[in-house]
Amino acid sequence: MHPFCCVSAISDQASPVKPSQSLFPDFSMPPPPPPPAVAVRSDSATIHSHSYSTGSQRESPLPAVVVDVKINDLVGNGISGILYKWVNYGKGWRPRWFVLQDGVLSYYKIHGPDKIIVNHETEKGSKVIGDESIRRINRNRKSYPNQHHRKPFGEIHLKVSTIRESKSDDKRFSVFTGMKRLHLRAESREDRVAWVEALQAVKDMFPRISNSELMAPVDNVTISTDKLRNRLLEEGVGELAIQDSEQIMKTEFAALQNQLVLLKQKHSILIDTLRHLETDKVDLENTVVDESQRQWNDQEDCYGLTQEKFSGSASESEDDNERNDAAEEETDDDDNVFFDTRDILSSSSFKSNGSDYRVSSFSSDNDAFESEEDIDPSNGYIGTNHPFVKRRKKLPDPVEKEKGVSLWSMIKDNIGKDLTKVCLPVYFNEPLSSLQKCFEEMEYSRLLDQAYEWGKRGDSLMRILYVAAFAVSAYASTEGRICKPFNPLLGETYEANYPDKGLRFFSEKVSHHPMIVACHCEGTGWKFSGDSNLKSKFWGRSIQLDPVGTLTLEFDDGEIFQWSKVTTSIYNLILGKLYCDHYGTMRIEGNQEYSCKLKFKEQSIIDRNPHQVHGIVQDRNGKTVSTLFGKWDESMHYVNGDYTVKGKGHESLSEAHLLWKRSKPPIFPTRYNFTRFAITLNELTPGLKEKLPPTDSRLRPDQRYLENGEYEMANSEKLRLEQRQRQARKMQESGWKPRWFAKDKASGTYRFMGGYWEAREKRKWDSCPDIFGQIPPDHLSEEIQITS
Repeated sequence: MHPFCCVSAISDQASPVKPSQSLFPDFSMPPPPPPPAVAVRSDSATIHSHSYSTGSQRESPLPAVVVDVKINDLVGNGISGILYKWVNYGKGWRPRWFVLQDGVLSYYKIHGPDKIIVNHETEKGSKVIGDESIRRINRNRKSYPNQHHRKPFGEIHLKVSTIRESKSDDKRFSVFTGMKRLHLRAESREDRVAWVEALQAVKDMFPRISNSELMAPVDNVTISTDKLRNRLLEEGVGELAIQDSEQIMKTEFAALQNQLVLLKQKHSILIDTLRHLETDKVDLENTVVDESQRQWNDQEDCYGLTQEKFSGSASESEDDNERNDAAEEETDDDDNVFFDTRDILSSSSFKSNGSDYRVSSFSSDNDAFESEEDIDPSNGYIGTNHPFVKRRKKLPDPVEKEKGVSLWSMIKDNIGKDLTKVCLPVYFNEPLSSLQKCFEEMEYSRLLDQAYEWGKRGDSLMRILYVAAFAVSAYASTEGRICKPFNPLLGETYEANYPDKGLRFFSEKVSHHPMIVACHCEGTGWKFSGDSNLKSKFWGRSIQLDPVGTLTLEFDDGEIFQWSKVTTSIYNLILGKLYCDHYGTMRIEGNQEYSCKLKFKEQSIIDRNPHQVHGIVQDRNGKTVSTLFGKWDESMHYVNGDYTVKGKGHESLSEAHLLWKRSKPPIFPTRYNFTRFAITLNELTPGLKEKLPPTDSRLRPDQRYLENGEYEMANSEKLRLEQRQRQARKMQESGWKPRWFAKDKASGTYRFMGGYWEAREKRKWDSCPDIFGQIPPDHLSEEIQITS
């Protein structure tokens, strides 16, 4: 192998290449037998390592002896032990078995199908660093003769590498080869000192000319013209001509020397610039790893707490997936884009004096109504108290234990296709339909109540600020929601009569292909309506959802606002922790004085403040009159005036007013990461079932079975309903029309025709088919003929 091949994957058809001649000529003598236990001494600490003799000695440890690191020890039988290598954001830190020998640092997998076995036989004579490494060796007491020809997963030649210790973590260090950087972490600070000293000691055995020596000026350069003079004398040239020739030669050489000096100076400046760039690159990489490790640890801790509370409903496949490294990505590349956010958008700069905004039934366990202490006094909250309705605070306990299913095995053949046409098992669903998800976005409808009241007082600016806060709050419940809602059947409906929120909501699936859901909501002094169509694409590691449709908010005084949703993407479908992000520009257009533009920033792995949203409110003349900022999963603030100009961020902190803040999480978390409000959406309160039409989502059997934790029945019912749903396209092509909505030919949108709540009062559902029932025999025969 060429010595300048920095990091190389080893072929499966060959064993590691061993140099035929030692790379260390000054240490050609074989090393003396190492003592049974040694310690590596450094200036700051004493590091214990262990050695295993080549003889058949017993495994009982002998008393430790303190000695200094000897180069001869490193070259003879090497250093080995466990180090944690940073793989990527999804995998985090992974243990690897590292071996330092003959100037080459090799590493091996110790999990998965490519793992190696380390024991006393395989590591005899080498210095082993770390207590965890010793424990692993002691666990494998059997001899594995085939392990002598183990293949490393990668190699690093220290001759062309740089070792750098992390300043933020005393257990971490990195090895830079000029083309690749490996971030490594030891078990303890002492182990890091031992590894760094050993690596640096081996590297120092390869002397390299420093840049200062390379760039040093060359003095006393003499030029001899004797050969030129003798040649000219042979040709019979006169003395005067010879002297002129010598002078010309010296002049040209002096000019050439001056040019070389200038080039050396430019080279020196370039070297210094590259050195600074390398330092900046290292600092940036450390920032990426620090932030990624923090996010990874936070998610692991959060997931661990959830698993402790709901171990019965959690999948047992997580441990197996954690141990399986077969599909592990050995890359540190990051495709995300980094951007620096201003302090004005940092959520840490805004700490509300009050607690979370809450309302009526969704406030807390004991308080039914919103507390005055929860209101930002500067906003002068105005609203209406609503009656209290007792609603559930947890989902039913699961009847069965959920089975683990591989998502990749289900959708690997559907890359690039429309996700709505991909049939997935019920294990990937949450017990809510897309119709109910539409109503979930109305969780903070009190913001519209406040907007209505501000408008009545003649403050149109405060009205659009609260409308903008409402538009952002619709995304708050999506954080951590990794399961797919049920795709409604054609004609399926959902009603939500919530007197405790002062509104009633209705939605219906009005088209199968394309899948369109229309909704209508009536509140105190306002009406909200819209139709939604999602264009989805699956790209292997992520799903992109592009919303199509317009949302309309109309107040009783005639003011109307319209806006469209931004793009949503779900990442790490195959490897790593799933997460969603919303990004793009949302424009809220008003028919009177003000309009608003909100920008959802795309999340970056190294962004310390993800989920950022900032925007501006402009009047008819295009003048910015107010600035909004916050996070779509946390809160939104506003400042009067234009604070998008650079340099005004810090001035705005004391003037920021809170518009909206996310409610507290539920006391009883669910595996679907439901909010308190979402837990109530599929609830059948006493007396409600008798009032519902047979098309309501609460009566859908597969969804109800999933909520109860009856997974086998849920999956069976889902397959049955999907078979029935295949008739939907034929029904739509035969002239089927939605029952409660009609398509406006002028705008192309669906409008609520009314009549639903009157039919509900009379309980007259004769025109509503039993879409969740069994397939009629004649339809079933037609389905068989179509399939055949």
